[in-house]
Amino acid sequence: MTSVAETLAEWAADLRPDPADLDLAHRSLLDTVAVALAARDHRVARLAADLPEGARWAVAGHVLDFDDLHMPSTAHVSVVCVPAVLAVSKQAGGGARAYLAAAGVMARLGTALGWRHYSAGWHATCTAGAPAAAAGAAVALGLPAERIAAAMALAVPAAGGVQRAFGTDAKSLQVGFAVEAGIRAARLAAAGARADPAALDAWLGLVGGDPSAVDPSGPSVPNGLAIKLYPCCYALQRPINVLAELSALSGLSADPAAVRRIVLRTPEATVLPLIHHRPEDGLQGKFSLEYAAAAALLDTYAGFGSFTDEAVRREEARRLTGLVETKLDPGGDWLLDGELEAEVHTADGTVLRVRQQYPPGSPARPPTADQLAAKLADCVAGLDTDPASWTWDNAADILRRYLP
Repeated sequence: MTSVAETLAEWAADLRPDPADLDLAHRSLLDTVAVALAARDHRVARLAADLPEGARWAVAGHVLDFDDLHMPSTAHVSVVCVPAVLAVSKQAGGGARAYLAAAGVMARLGTALGWRHYSAGWHATCTAGAPAAAAGAAVALGLPAERIAAAMALAVPAAGGVQRAFGTDAKSLQVGFAVEAGIRAARLAAAGARADPAALDAWLGLVGGDPSAVDPSGPSVPNGLAIKLYPCCYALQRPINVLAELSALSGLSADPAAVRRIVLRTPEATVLPLIHHRPEDGLQGKFSLEYAAAAALLDTYAGFGSFTDEAVRREEARRLTGLVETKLDPGGDWLLDGELEAEVHTADGTVLRVRQQYPPGSPARPPTADQLAAKLADCVAGLDTDPASWTWDNAADILRRYLP
């Protein structure tokens, strides 16, 4: 019987991207590199300065929580797969294919792990990420299917990471560790290290996944990737967007002091990673439903400035955070399950209501060219580089220049 690692390795080795695949790869490259550059002065990115390149770039790309997401697996795919490929790619023109191989492996492993794995507290970006990084790095190194499978199996010991790290330095660091482990595994496989490919099947079962659910058919990255328009946990993209739209349409943004009550109703699955209810710093604010509601009403755009320590500690932000009531409907099995319903009660007795399922940037509402361009420009503000000039062949040099 063919193992999961062998099935995915053969798929990766034989991958021939179509134009839609290549478009996704290019967008993922731009988004990931820009978000990493935006974190160039972040304290955690500086802490990671002594890590190897791939790991360091992954930490920078994830610490702002502005990187893309694969919805069925609840995994941040590109922040793992782009650095893993760029750190080892030597062959001109091969980066996009290696990325798509890694992303496809990660999406399929993550889907086989499923919501049960994520809801148990695992950080799927790391668990599915380590074997995927190994696969992508192995393809970038030009290895055949047998060696790709060995690389994935060699990465199994590093396929960990937990959600309790959310809101701390450990969240982005553990993603860097997963990327480093995948690159190391690929290089060991290239040198001839052996491993039993069935180790990946055994691991999948141990962490609650279903090996029979791995399906190599379909596009390179099944279900596509969601692009974030706000630099925080994906579970906050919908509540921020819906409250920001309500605030702008009602004129409430001009007078947030009039707010007396904020009621949010959503399936309980959609708030699973939002573990900080009264955040004390910017990192915790990125995983706080209550603070996100406050920022959406206070700030014209909940961007980088909304998730600093100072912003989270604003007196008015604390007041609004304390006004949020959450009403959770039972069940759900992904972060955009059902709809989010919001009510804002004001001092004059007005009750404003709005609801939404798919926020902008989700696969159901892909970002417009203008939205993506605005995000990239915001990320590289103050730098002498133009995202329009980035390619798989020069992106590593861009990262080396600004993330030394």
